[in-house]
Amino acid sequence: MQLPVAYKKAKEQVFKIWKTLQPLLTVHVGLASSAKAIIILEQCGKNKGYQEMDACGFHPEGGCCMLDGPEQIESTINMKTVWKNISVEGIDIIFSRDAGRYICDYTYYTSLYYGNGRAAFIHVPPLYKSTTAGILGKALQTIILEMLKQCGEERE
Repeated sequence: MQLPVAYKKAKEQVFKIWKTLQPLLTVHVGLASSAKAIIILEQCGKNKGYQEMDACGFHPEGGCCMLDGPEQIESTINMKTVWKNISVEGIDIIFSRDAGRYICDYTYYTSLYYGNGRAAFIHVPPLYKSTTAGILGKALQTIILEMLKQCGEERE
């Protein structure tokens, strides 16, 4: 599902995903336009600091995702473990604890909030000659399969 670059609409869609589909895990993928040939695995979402206007000219009240939410929410997926356990030829993968303060981090925090931490966020680079759709697709498949291993361990 493609989410809009709009805080309110993204929040509504994320709520709908958790309410109607009730997934074991939700994996969000966002574009990191400044990253070249680097995939970034994000560990946590932040609740405050959203001052930048979205595509509709709006930013959340008080620059906050959830007025009653904790400052930060960690994913139940250990992204550092995912990062350590995988490698994909042709692309670097790094670990991060800061997804920025725009729609990506806002969406991630919202999903972590509604999903009780059962969400993940991956920042991907734009497609280039060196970062093809094939390489990116293979990398995402490898990453998500590693995440699902953790979900399986959690259920046992």
